[in-house]
Amino acid sequence: MGLLYTAKVHIKGGRNGHARSSDGVLDINLTPPKELGGKGDATNPEQLFAAGYGACFESALKHVAKNENIAIGDTTVDSTVELHSNEKAFRLAVALAIEIEGVEQDVAEELVNYAHQVCPYSNAVRNNVDVKLSITVK
Repeated sequence: MGLLYTAKVHIKGGRNGHARSSDGVLDINLTPPKELGGKGDATNPEQLFAAGYGACFESALKHVAKNENIAIGDTTVDSTVELHSNEKAFRLAVALAIEIEGVEQDVAEELVNYAHQVCPYSNAVRNNVDVKLSITVK
């Protein structure tokens, strides 16, 4: 399999700036959250990362369930991204709370662990970002 898609986004002004995708679909102001001294009236990089990771992970979960011929019901992902710092650097931590309908807990755990191996965000942050997975079945 080769290249499937390339996203291009132009950012000007960093955390107090603007981001616009090459196709114009993403066109948003950026500002630090109030906790970091910003106005908090626009999105921030951590929210964007949380949305991207959560959406991608849920799609990976559905993909692996389909490939394993396991019927699942509705799924959701609540994605939390934390920004940490020390005197020298910043780092991220992620928590994904996954809810799956229609399967037993052990099957849900197997699917989530498999999805964590398949998801490109998980692969990108592996061994660099602490990712905690929690699974609830309905």
